[in-house]
Amino acid sequence: MTNDNSDTNGLAPTRRQYLTGTVAVSGGLLAGCAGYTPGGSEGGDGSYSASISPVGEVQFDRVPEEVFTVFPQYADMAVALGHGDAINAVYVPEMSGTTMNHYYTHLDGVSFEWEDLTDPLSSGLDKEQIYSLDSDLHLTDPAWAANQNNWDRSDTEEIADTVAPWFGNFYSGTHDSPGNGWANDYEFYDLWELFGNVAEVFDATDRYEALAEIHADLVASIQAELPPVEERPTAVRATLAADGSSFYTYHLNEPGYWLADTRPLGANDAFADADWDGLWGTVGYETMLEADPDVFLHLWGLTPNYSMADTRSTLENHDAGSQLTAVETDRVYPAGMRYHGPIMNLFQIEMGAKQLYPELFGEWPDYEDGEHYPDIPAEEQLFDREQVAAIVNGEY
Repeated sequence: MTNDNSDTNGLAPTRRQYLTGTVAVSGGLLAGCAGYTPGGSEGGDGSYSASISPVGEVQFDRVPEEVFTVFPQYADMAVALGHGDAINAVYVPEMSGTTMNHYYTHLDGVSFEWEDLTDPLSSGLDKEQIYSLDSDLHLTDPAWAANQNNWDRSDTEEIADTVAPWFGNFYSGTHDSPGNGWANDYEFYDLWELFGNVAEVFDATDRYEALAEIHADLVASIQAELPPVEERPTAVRATLAADGSSFYTYHLNEPGYWLADTRPLGANDAFADADWDGLWGTVGYETMLEADPDVFLHLWGLTPNYSMADTRSTLENHDAGSQLTAVETDRVYPAGMRYHGPIMNLFQIEMGAKQLYPELFGEWPDYEDGEHYPDIPAEEQLFDREQVAAIVNGEY
């Protein structure tokens, strides 16, 4: 799309002017895009399009070179598609980038340079910051943006008209309603469908398809080995509150890409019957002890924001916490991030499989705070690191 605020005065075209973003969001268009084939549609002039709900179709003249993201699943997608260097913003860069690199260290030639990136939520979603970054694309859901403080739909339309288009889908994470008039135009995707749509943006559906095949094989090989449901462990996905007095709890097997790492593993959710008023619940020690899961997956435990050593110590020194089966059997494990993209998803599925079913997929190795994702012996790896690295590096 052209920048209405620019004045080239006969100078060479800017990067922005090489990009065009034409967006339509009518119900008819979205219905027509429901069966959209990854890869986009190419025009006779070399342009191509990508489509996603609730945005609709966006037309590009070239691959975006400056891309704004909020949540790191999109940054991970960009890395997977060979365009990690296009990202100019990501939520809490040190946490997101460090965690991503905890996985990428096992992929030769793959890394994410986060040190100079902007935090898009450091003071709430800031329109002036978005103008300042002057991105080619906002890889972010406009329905989510419109729900932020001091934002509404007219603000997202302004940014799309004067800076660059939006392209994202947030509420597929939990299948929660976007509200504010967006629900009728909203379609839910799983993580890998969403990745396929983003691959259209970067004109890199070949890499998407190759990685999707690895993911499909990984899930199929795990699920082929799973015991009957009644023989599977009970588990909880939770985070110990900062003051150690309660837990933030999440489901394991509900719809949504936030659960794209736990749902395929089919463990019995210790809080399956809990109906929380919101995207997660808060429970105390007595409630956790009543549920008494076999396995405790500590969300964010592999990020630099939490200490698993401190978490275990807190549980072990609490009257009720020390009685938890997962504590007594040393099955309190670090989990990754809920905001995870395709590369992270592969590692987090492998991690969960080993933590939940060590007898089937090999023991989860010891993990010390601050370390990268542990080295897994080649014979116990559930997917091929060299193959993933080759795809990401465009060498397959």
